[in-house]
Amino acid sequence: MSHAHFERYYQQIRGRQKRDAILSSLVLLALYVIAGHYAEFSVAVVWKAIPHLFDYLGETLPVLHWPLLFADGHTEGSLAYWGYRLHYQLPLVWETLNLALAATVLSVAIATVLSFLTAGNTGSHPIVRFSVRAIVAFMRTMPELAWAVMFVMAFGVGVFPGFVALALHTVGSLTKLFYESLESASYKPVRGLAACGASRWQCMRFGLWPQVKPAFLSYSFMRLEINFRQSTILGLVGAGGIGQELINNIKLDRYDQVSLTLLLIIVVVALLDNVSGMIRKRVVEGRQ
Repeated sequence: MSHAHFERYYQQIRGRQKRDAILSSLVLLALYVIAGHYAEFSVAVVWKAIPHLFDYLGETLPVLHWPLLFADGHTEGSLAYWGYRLHYQLPLVWETLNLALAATVLSVAIATVLSFLTAGNTGSHPIVRFSVRAIVAFMRTMPELAWAVMFVMAFGVGVFPGFVALALHTVGSLTKLFYESLESASYKPVRGLAACGASRWQCMRFGLWPQVKPAFLSYSFMRLEINFRQSTILGLVGAGGIGQELINNIKLDRYDQVSLTLLLIIVVVALLDNVSGMIRKRVVEGRQ
């Protein structure tokens, strides 16, 4: 191909890409405008409401005075006065973390098995694949809050309804992510192992699993963070944990305690993110 032909071909491809990009942008813009119209979205309303948002944030900030910062818990303006419920909130944070961890570990184990049954490239029976996909689709369609309401009515207020609600929704979500990772993996190692006489289990174990293990691990840690945040929301229906403390503080207008509770949640999520990053590096890159 001569330089002139190549340049002409390049310009054709580039022009087509530009047209596709402009057309896609116009379609997305039209969909955004239509959705905003039906959702009654208004930039003016948002602009007017922004100051009220900062007013609420200002109310949640604690009143701290630098000269009294390290005074005792009876002195208003000290850190001890702000954290007078810390002895009660820290065990609740630990309870919520254990709730999220238990639900995630159980769900990862179940979702891993189900993903190999639902993936299209693992040789599972079509009826089994369709049935499991339908079940897990229903499990993730139901929000955690709806599951929690059902189980609170069945088992009463406590941590167990929150655990079951998180586990069911997590199984549904992770199974979809896992089997999509399996279907995106290269099938060449599996064919090579099969040609060497490997069994179906060995093909899955040594052909597919090494490829998807990092993705499975990333999705699992991401879901652990989501479950910790969701477990705070489940306090709305009395599913226990730090979420119950957060809702009680909001209802009782203890805004300084709302800020402290949110700060504890942010700290735990940040720690989970750092720990998951270190573990992912160790598994993927072999770092000690």
